[in-house]
Amino acid sequence: MPIDPGLQRKLIAEVAQSIVGHTDELTALDQAIGDGDHGLNMKRGFEAVLAELDKTAVLPIHEALKAVGTTLVMKVGGASGPLYGTLFIALGKTFPELPTRAGVAQAFSAAVDAVKMRGKSDVQMKTMLDVLVPVLGALSQGSENLYARLRATAESAAAATVPMQAVRGRASFLGARSVGHMDPGARSSWLMVQTVVDVLEREGLAMKEDENRAASR
Repeated sequence: MPIDPGLQRKLIAEVAQSIVGHTDELTALDQAIGDGDHGLNMKRGFEAVLAELDKTAVLPIHEALKAVGTTLVMKVGGASGPLYGTLFIALGKTFPELPTRAGVAQAFSAAVDAVKMRGKSDVQMKTMLDVLVPVLGALSQGSENLYARLRATAESAAAATVPMQAVRGRASFLGARSVGHMDPGARSSWLMVQTVVDVLEREGLAMKEDENRAASR
């Protein structure tokens, strides 16, 4: 569907609110295997995103994505700021003016590659990439049941980080003790994917209802 300023505002706002609303959970996950600051760092970054919402919501979508990424780089501490900032900035650089599933998948692929390069990491290392890469796969597989597949993929991919041993980040210092905990970055990525899907599905249903009402007049 087209991303007008109203939908763009909802997407940015609800993703930010979801992350802020899960601060305690993300903090607890990071306390188990990291510095314990993932939740608070992400909260600070996305509160800054919300503070700029009036400006960001009216930008062209590719500029809005880059603006969100720049804010995260500036406001989020630790490794998460550069990585999530890179994700949004790279996504904005190639995001299509008229979004299609294939076009968004291509842009998302470039963004995931940028995160891999920035973090010098890949899948099976217990990072956000263990969610982002499978989600990219689901996005690239066609439109049938897309929203349901994206939700299920993000959830199962995040859960799959629990038995992994961390290879990157602070958690890697724990060695085998990092096993048995969900990666905080995987959880925050899951939250973002889930929220975007929820907004798009809700707005798509509302659009269809409006069309049906118009057709019945």
